[in-house]
Amino acid sequence: MSASRQTRVEISIDDERGVFMISVAAELAHMHPQTLRIYEARGLITPKRSPKNTRLYSQRDVERLRRIQRMTSEEGLNLAGVETVLELEARVEKLRGELDRARRDLCAAVLAWQELDATWCREGGPYQPLRAAVVRLHDAGDRLRAIQAEDAVREPTV
Repeated sequence: MSASRQTRVEISIDDERGVFMISVAAELAHMHPQTLRIYEARGLITPKRSPKNTRLYSQRDVERLRRIQRMTSEEGLNLAGVETVLELEARVEKLRGELDRARRDLCAAVLAWQELDATWCREGGPYQPLRAAVVRLHDAGDRLRAIQAEDAVREPTV
C-alpha cells in the first residue's frame, strides 16, 4: 500500500488580480451589483475581464468602491464630484512621479558636477566660471535635499 503524499501549495493573491465576480465584489463593498455596473459605465472602476468577458474585481477595486461609497454617503459628493476627486488624485500622483524623477536627475547632475569640481580642484584647473556654476549647483542640491526632507515630514495622506 503506498502512502499518498499531500503537497501544500501556497497561493498569494495580488491586490490587482481580478478574483471577485460582480456579486461578491458588490457584497464586499456593501452595494448592489447594478451600482458597480453604473460606476463602470462612468469610468469610476474598471474591473478585469475573464476570457469569457465576466467582470472580475480585485481587492484594490473593492477598496476603491468602498472609498467611492464613503465620498458619496459620508462626504456628500455626487458622482461628478467623485470623478473630479479621483482625477485630481491621479494627476497629483503622476506629478509626484515626475517630480521624483526630476529630483533624481538634478541630484545626479549635482553629484556629477561635484565630482568634476573635485577633480578640477585637485588638478588646479583654471575654470573659475565653471567653478561658480558648480557652487550654485551644489547649493541647489542642498536646497533640494532640504525640500525633500520637508516633503517627507508633511506628506499629506489622501
